[in-house]
Amino acid sequence: MADMPKGKIGDLAVSRLVLGGSPLQHYVHCRDLRYIASLLAHYNTTERVLKTLALAEEHGINTLVCHPSGPAGNTVALLKQHREKHGGKMQWIIAPMDPIEAGLAKYGERVQQLVDDGADAIYVWGCHSDALVGQGKGDLVAKVVDLIKSHPVPCGVAAHELRVIEECERRKIPADFYIKTFHHHNYPGAKLNYDSMFCSNPRETVELMKGVQKPWIAFKVLAAGAILPQSAFPHAFENGADFVLAGMYDFEIAEDAEITKTAVARFASRARPWRG
Repeated sequence: MADMPKGKIGDLAVSRLVLGGSPLQHYVHCRDLRYIASLLAHYNTTERVLKTLALAEEHGINTLVCHPSGPAGNTVALLKQHREKHGGKMQWIIAPMDPIEAGLAKYGERVQQLVDDGADAIYVWGCHSDALVGQGKGDLVAKVVDLIKSHPVPCGVAAHELRVIEECERRKIPADFYIKTFHHHNYPGAKLNYDSMFCSNPRETVELMKGVQKPWIAFKVLAAGAILPQSAFPHAFENGADFVLAGMYDFEIAEDAEITKTAVARFASRARPWRG
């Protein structure tokens, strides 16, 4: 296995480059190009996904962020196959997608199932946290975090909206890490704002995260493929991200791993201290 810089989330040693699960689950932001999902299904077969996981590990990427299931089938079953049949060591950070409702009964059942299946960390899905905070239900985010933290795994909160992080910090919600969108706007599609912008306020994000003491996994750093890794990864690390989450195809992994190692070394000293 190649050497890759790592940080800590709870007791987990996490590679600075984290594998995104969306392409492996046949889901990507493809604007109005409706054939892309079919193309992904034909390319990322079960066999290729297993090979991609193994290749990521060969290049030092030891952690994956994903949802429990997707168009490709039962993602958890595939991840377990990678571990149990192929000796894989990939760590899973997973977000339940079940509705967050009063009492949290069904959501709690899913959390328990994911822990039993071997999840290494669980996070609150960004679409859930965005909606709850937008509806003035920050207290429910706190309850979800408490529920997850009743299990022996780190708990994170993901967000597209910066106000989610602000609310979590204001309420002192004891999440162990954040997963927050972050990318610059130096690409043509940023002016279209059609399924092409995922961080509308990068400067404000940088300023807020400077004062956040918890590890930050930056996601959507490529603006769904609109920004090259050579630009996106250094930008994220320089501006305070502790980890970069990126969806990668098998043929991209080797180059992306090298870009990450170079960027982490380049920004060993930066305005925001390394928090993970």
